[in-house]
Amino acid sequence: MRRLLLLRHAKSSWPAGVLDVERPLSPRGRKAAVLMGDYLKEEGLVPDLVLISPARRTEETWDLVQPALGPIECRHEPRIYEAPAGRLLTVLQEINPDMRVVLMIGHNPGFEDLAKMLIGDGTPEHCNRLAGKYPTAGLAVIDFKDDNWEQVKARGGCLERFVTPKSLGAGEDD
Repeated sequence: MRRLLLLRHAKSSWPAGVLDVERPLSPRGRKAAVLMGDYLKEEGLVPDLVLISPARRTEETWDLVQPALGPIECRHEPRIYEAPAGRLLTVLQEINPDMRVVLMIGHNPGFEDLAKMLIGDGTPEHCNRLAGKYPTAGLAVIDFKDDNWEQVKARGGCLERFVTPKSLGAGEDD
């Protein structure tokens, strides 16, 4: 079995004159990232590998999630930034089969599109929530019966859960 954790970066700021790739997290985003890190730890959702977009807001999200999880192999993956679902799937299919649980931290609309592409089945409550919106700091947990990542394909996964800061009691989702 393989498990994919798709974490959209936490809420970012939009400072004037700052390139998109350099946008930092907002104060609310920083709180949401810590909340999601604590949730991952409490639920035993600890990855073997973390792949992060090179954008500042994704790096800051990981910096705030990571302390709850401890040391984990982490790689910056430039192909995740502004990636469509097809490119994200290619990145996923190239992962070493020794890595059973993978956390990807990136952006919309690519993450939402990838999640919807991969899900063939899942809990109706979570599928309905995902169909509505994939907010910042949203986390999709998708399980695959495949023996390695190369075999992962469209409609081959099961949405085990979809969690947002709001669903964990932290106010509004963005």
